[in-house]
Amino acid sequence: MDWRATLRRFGVTPKKSLGQNFLFDEAVLDRIVAAGEVTKGDTVLEVGPGAGSLTRQLARAAGRVVAVELDDRLLPVLAHTLADCPNVAVIHGDILKLQPGRDYAPPGKVVANIPYYLTSTLIRHLLEADARPSVIVLTVQREVAHRICAAPPDMSLLAVSVQFYGAPRHMGYIPAGAFYPPPDVDSAIVRIDLAEPPLSGAAVDKFFRVVKAGFGQKRKQLKNSLLAGLGLKGDAVEAMLREAGIDPTRRAETLSLAEWLRLYRSRAS
Repeated sequence: MDWRATLRRFGVTPKKSLGQNFLFDEAVLDRIVAAGEVTKGDTVLEVGPGAGSLTRQLARAAGRVVAVELDDRLLPVLAHTLADCPNVAVIHGDILKLQPGRDYAPPGKVVANIPYYLTSTLIRHLLEADARPSVIVLTVQREVAHRICAAPPDMSLLAVSVQFYGAPRHMGYIPAGAFYPPPDVDSAIVRIDLAEPPLSGAAVDKFFRVVKAGFGQKRKQLKNSLLAGLGLKGDAVEAMLREAGIDPTRRAETLSLAEWLRLYRSRAS
């Protein structure tokens, strides 16, 4: 299919305000589907199907595909390009306002080429959903992929947030020239294999309050960041760190997920 000609036929040009960088390179699309190990037993959620290029590849591999598109200009394009894909359901809406099980069938996997401005918010939305998928595969900025998959001493709030819910893996790079129009940065494919998180209920919010406090003042020693972020007295913060076996002079980016959990539990005890 001549994807660009199809867009022209329907009078659609990519909108920068929606972060639209369409991906038509068949080899790259195959790599994304392969990264998700999509099979006929899978129900796959795709966010931002665009013109339907990745959707078609997913439809060949999956049992069912649910594609959520915000841009109403693309609905007639998708009706045309997916006319021979009976296992695809297109939903017009904002993925951040939709919930699996309520607005669409809970997906086993999420596979998508997403607008980059949406990355952190979408990942959080998917990870915190009541019905979480087992696997998430996304195209993201190359720098963001490194942050998600980071290990100490290069951790970030994003890395801790993702790794709390699962194990991320870098699945390869995508050059900017593979997209239409090309973004200003190179991209990467990231896969997150979700697992049961180590905490549940109200404990999750309390845990991330500690983590956000630790990362709240970059390049400051952990004891000072926690002091400012948690509103505790200095001796209480030092007692937390001692009980968790963490040097108060360390910085937040050097702590592993296991150490953050020890620090949270030392406060909760």
